[in-house]
This record gives sequence, structure tokens and C-alpha cells, in this order.
Amino acid sequence: MILHELFSLEFLRVLWWALMGVMLIAFALTDGFDMGVGALLPFLGRTDTERRVIINTVGPVWEGNQVWFILGGGAIFAAWPLLYAVSFSGFYLAMFLILSALIVRPVAFKYRSKRPGRMWRSSWDWALFYGGAVPALLFGVAVGNILLGVPFRLTPDLLSIYDGNALQKLTGLLRPFALLAGVVSLSMLVMHGSAWLILKTEDPIARRARRTGTVAAMIAGAGYALAGLWLAFGIEGFHFASAPDPNGHSNPLLSEVVHGGSWLSAYAARPWIVVAPVLGFLGIAMVLRAFRSGGDRSPLAWSKMAIFGMVSSVGLTMFPIILPSNTDPRSSLTVWDASSSQLTLFVMMFASAIFLPLILFYTAWVYRVLWGKVTEEDVTDSDSHAY
Repeated sequence: MILHELFSLEFLRVLWWALMGVMLIAFALTDGFDMGVGALLPFLGRTDTERRVIINTVGPVWEGNQVWFILGGGAIFAAWPLLYAVSFSGFYLAMFLILSALIVRPVAFKYRSKRPGRMWRSSWDWALFYGGAVPALLFGVAVGNILLGVPFRLTPDLLSIYDGNALQKLTGLLRPFALLAGVVSLSMLVMHGSAWLILKTEDPIARRARRTGTVAAMIAGAGYALAGLWLAFGIEGFHFASAPDPNGHSNPLLSEVVHGGSWLSAYAARPWIVVAPVLGFLGIAMVLRAFRSGGDRSPLAWSKMAIFGMVSSVGLTMFPIILPSNTDPRSSLTVWDASSSQLTLFVMMFASAIFLPLILFYTAWVYRVLWGKVTEEDVTDSDSHAY
């Protein structure tokens, strides 16, 4: 009784929706520049030494950055089991491509410098490109499909049903708006990777990163604006037909979600959420200014602001919808009907209160220890342990 009064199911559901968003944003802010650097590697590194410098800017930190991806996946599995089950069954091949890229990346880091052959190292450089560009693109495609609605329906016993085989499910994700969202995601993370290289390297790599980052930032800003206009005038949103019970049972079929109206009507209902896209556009504008001004640290700071605003704007616009269905809107998953039990969310809250600060402290300590630029002397020194 005391538990229910202090931490209602409604409170815990909103808390874990917010924490899920925090973990995904933290993943984009940290592992995002790793993916951006990987996507840039074959183009910004003109010599083997330059490519080794680029790799060593992220080599010591990428594993720690990926913790946020694991935490986010674990949080979805434990706090939102229906979301985990429905999304993985529908995005199976897309998830496989992402996971294959994330698996190839550590192998490439470890194996690239084991042999001096040009073909050997070039092959692993392109593997790092695959490990960075493919997840960056497909994460955006997934977000675009979520905004469009995913073609699934739930049976009375809450099994998810998708039409078509695995290949048809994959090709069905490649809709124009989803591809635009993928381009925005990829260019956004390339911008972020460029900002990281400006912080961690010297000319000529930093100079090339500044030019590439400028182009990527312009593409990301233009794509983000176009996506907003498309959402406003070309895509129908999802909403509740009647007020849901925030403390109700975790059964989406008991809710009344309908397809229609505009996603952007959320800004009329909750005007304060406009801060998210404002931060996104402001961050893009400021990172462009920082690229031109020649500063080392400011591009990364403004890039983080842009990513925070752009990613959070999606979640705030959709709330409380999590995964809408465009074939059976009544099967859509929402914050109020797709969570674990109150006790599960409560126990997870206390576990997070203990371990999240430890992760943040360790991450801050690692970046402090590894602070500073990576130079050619660092990677060519026979006594170093560089990649």
C-alpha cells in the first residue's frame, strides 16, 4: 500500500519512459561519435598513419560508450517487454544488420594492425566504415518507421503478427520518409564524429574534419527541417480516442489508439516540448558557426546539443505512444499499457539509482585520463600500445 502511494504505476511508467530516452540519447552522444568517426575513416585518412591516428581517437573509449546501448536494450527488455518482443520480431533483419556491424567493429579494431599489408588494413578500414555508417543509417530508418507506424497486429494473447517474410519486412522499412530519417541520422552522427576529430586530432585531419562536418551539419539541419514539414503536412499521427488509465493493465488491446490527425498536435497540447526542436536547430546553427570559427572544443559541445534536441524531439512528440501500428492502431504500444509490473519497475528504479551514477563516474574518469590530442608520434612510437 505504501509502495503504491509513494511510487504509483503511472509515475514508474513515466520514469522508465524517460530513463529509456536518457539511455538512448547517451548512446547517441557517446557511441554516436564512434560511428561517425568510423564512417569518416576511409575518407579523412589519406595515409596509413593518419588512419591509425583517427582510429586511436576512439579506440580506447568505444567499448565504454557502447555500454549505453546495452543498458538501453536491457531497460527495454525489462521495463517494456512488449516493445522488445514486437520490435525485434518486426525489425529482425534490420536488427541483424545493426548487430553484425557492431560485431565487425571490435574485430576490425583488434585485427587491423596485426599485419602490415595494404590490402589487409584497407579491408579492415572499410569494415570500420560498415560498423559506423550502417548502424547510424538504420537507427534513423527505424525511427522514421516508428513515426509512420509499423505493420503489426496483436492477437488476444498478445502475440505480434507481421505480414510477409523476413526479407519483405526489411524492404518494407525502406519507405521515403524513413529513408529521409536515416539520412538525417547518418549525417548527424558524421557531424558528431567530425567534431570529435577536431577535438582529438591536429591538422591536416582536423582541417578535413572541419570541412566534412560542415557539409554533414547542413544536410542534417535541412533534413531535420524537411522531416518536420513532412510530419506536419504529409503524415498522419496517432492518438488516444478516449482518455487512458495511466495505472491500467499492461494490455494494449484495452486501449483506444486511433490513426489520424497530426503528430505535431502534441505541441498544442504541451507547448513546452518545443524546446527540443529549438535546441536541435540552435545546436546545428552553432556547430556550423563553431566549425567556421576554428575552435577545438566548441564544435563537440554544440553537436551534443543538436543531437540531444533532435533525438528528444521524437520521443516528446510521440508521448505517450511508443510503437504505433498502422494496420491495427488498437494494437499500438503506449506508455500506459506496455510496461512491466509495478514491482518490477520499482526494483529496477532502485538498481538504476545505484549503478547509473557509478557508470557516469567511471565514464567521466576515463575521459579525463584519456584527455588530449592523438598525434602521429603517439601511434608510431614503438613503445606505445596504440591500435
